[in-house]
Parts: sequence; structure tokens; C-alpha cells
Amino acid sequence: MTRIDAKFSELRAANKKAFVAYVMAGDPDYETSLEIVKGLPKAGVDVIELGLPFTDPMADGSTIQLAGQRALDGGMTLAKTLELAAEFRKTDTTTPIVLMGYYNPIYSRGVDAFLEDAKAAGIDGMIVVDLPPEEDTELCIPAQNAGMNFIRLATPTTDDKRLPKVLQNTSGFVYYVSVTGTTGAAEAEAGDVGPEVARIKSQTELPVIVGFGINTPEKAENIAKTADGCVVGSAIVGQIGAGKSADDVLEFVAKLAEGAHRA
Repeated sequence: MTRIDAKFSELRAANKKAFVAYVMAGDPDYETSLEIVKGLPKAGVDVIELGLPFTDPMADGSTIQLAGQRALDGGMTLAKTLELAAEFRKTDTTTPIVLMGYYNPIYSRGVDAFLEDAKAAGIDGMIVVDLPPEEDTELCIPAQNAGMNFIRLATPTTDDKRLPKVLQNTSGFVYYVSVTGTTGAAEAEAGDVGPEVARIKSQTELPVIVGFGINTPEKAENIAKTADGCVVGSAIVGQIGAGKSADDVLEFVAKLAEGAHRA
């Protein structure tokens, strides 16, 4: 059982919805990023999604693209991202960390070396946006063999024919992308999300977490009611991009978490 599995088991037992927060590693700089990540659990975050900076992020809107560019400009790398996770683990051994990014940096490092390093750094799972199920032997299966979850995205265009393929090797949770398009491009609507989540849950026992287009505590509450929890990314990253202090960012996160936990 990974930390992700344990966390969702704990939440189910408490009849509580999950709040997942995404931040870009190294944004706006290593030290501030680490301060924010360390503060997320106290702010009510159940699972941390840690963005891996990459030059060509196909699923990310401008807010997260700019965050990645700020991190890269500051010298952030895959190795430093794992170093940041390892620093977090020195004071928190229970909060799950999901590494979210793209395959190129992992491929360049080498899958075996990456998995060894990620496991040592305390990474519990990963979302690799540009690896479809047809490529599961590249990273998904090796990651699971190494004891990490591989989390897959389902979208409004994932029809009933495609969905079983998407779910076949997914573990940890299913990330339902609530809108078509990139992160931050549109707002999620509970009325649209609910039936889609029910459709996915009819084919898997995994938790379903909804992300993209959630930017207020009220939206977090409404969306979390339709699923097992919600993810907020662009709204948090936008606060960092606006130059807010770590304390202000964490205060904003706490309000979002409160919204999700009211569901």
C-alpha cells in the first residue's frame, strides 16, 4: 500500500473528500517553493501534486507554463525537483506526493535511474501526461513494479470504448479532467462533472478526483461533492506568479481546502 492508497483509505473511513494541491517545483525559486510545499499539509492539503518543470508542456495553460518557465530560468531540474521532495520528506513522512509532468526529462534521465531516485526521494506516484496506455511498458508498469502509483487522466472525450484502456493499469486514483482544453482554460461545472464521474466509477473502484477549472472555495466544495475530491492548480500557481508571499499563498490554499472538506 502506497501513501496515496493509505490516504484515500483514511479519507473514506472518515467520510471525507480529498483536497489535492498542485504547485510547480522551483517556482518562483527553490527556497520559496520548498517553504510552500512544506506548508501545504498544515493548510489542509491531503495529496501534493508536484509539477516537474518542462519546456514544452502540452496540457498546461499559460499560468502553469509561466510557472514552469520561471522554475527553469531559476535553474530547476529533475534532480533538484527530487531534492525538494527529499527535503520535504525530512519533516513529513505521511503526506503523499504525486510527481506530475512529461516523459522527456524522465526518458533523458533513464527510467531505471529515475525510479530509483524518485523512490529514494519519497515520491509516491506520478502523472505523466504524454504517455498513453499504449506505452505502459515505458514507465507505468516499471513504476508500479517499483511500488509507486501511476495515475491516469480521463477526460470529457474519453468515451466508453476508450475508458477501459485508460483504467487498465491505473492505480492510486483516477484524475478526471473536467473541461476540454488546457489547465485554467475554463471553469468546471458540477452539473457536467457529476454524470461523468459516475460513469467512471461504474468501471473502477479507484477514487476519482476532479481537476482543471476549480478556482474558489465554493467551486472546490461543489466539485468535490460530485467525486472523491478535487485538485486545484492554476489558481494556486497564479497566486505564486502574482508575487504573493508563501504565507499568503498558504492562506489561499487553506480556504480552498476548507471548501473541499465541506463537501
